[in-house]
Amino acid sequence: MMRKMKRIREAFENKKDGLLSIFVTAGYPNLNDTVEILKELEANGVDMVELGIPFSDPMADGPVIQEASGVAIDNGMTLKLLFEQLKDLRKHVSIPILLMGYLNPVMRYGYEEFCKSCEEVGIDGMILPDLPLYEYEEQHKELFEKHGLANVFLVTPETAPDRIEKLDSLTNGFLYLVSSSSTTGEKEGIDGTEDYLARVQAMDLKSPSLVGFNIKDAKSYQLACKYSNGAIIGSAFIKAITESNDLKGTIKTFISSIR
Repeated sequence: MMRKMKRIREAFENKKDGLLSIFVTAGYPNLNDTVEILKELEANGVDMVELGIPFSDPMADGPVIQEASGVAIDNGMTLKLLFEQLKDLRKHVSIPILLMGYLNPVMRYGYEEFCKSCEEVGIDGMILPDLPLYEYEEQHKELFEKHGLANVFLVTPETAPDRIEKLDSLTNGFLYLVSSSSTTGEKEGIDGTEDYLARVQAMDLKSPSLVGFNIKDAKSYQLACKYSNGAIIGSAFIKAITESNDLKGTIKTFISSIR
């Protein structure tokens, strides 16, 4: 299991701080853009990618990612097609790739078949915000680990210390520190969250962590890195590629603006 998960582990070992993860919706802006975007993100120094599974009701996501998800669905993106597109992923991309999504598409695909498909194409882990902790622990943990899939849990400003410690003990990837109790991209930056982030940092947890939600620019990225191993950027990146006529150039400019 640890051998299979080594890409995530090595990403954090090689980048003790300042790790940059980018979220992008599969099948967006065009149906066949996904693998090319992954290649360009790696080529421009991104350390990890969260690939969003399009879903009609992405409850943790704000309007930018909601709209991207709707466009991807209209484009024809499905889980079956996504796995077909990713079949040669590891011939071209070496950084960790995690799938982020919601339970409904996974349940419809079938948990066992889903995990098997993830392993076959080289997916490293999962972020499923609506997967209950007890359900993961009692029903899915063994299956995820059998297929070498890390499971990432979300921590919010309201998460109690004992629950954070529980999440820390169960994750085999990292902790996703949600910067505020809002949906993605809803607020301007993460100013005002330092007390919360410092409190989690002081717990001296075993797992690495990344801050996500409302990381938009170099300033918010650097602030997140002060309290964690790095940051996740989603809505700001989606906005950039939405307005682009040159994906390759846009990705290069965007990543340069953050770092």
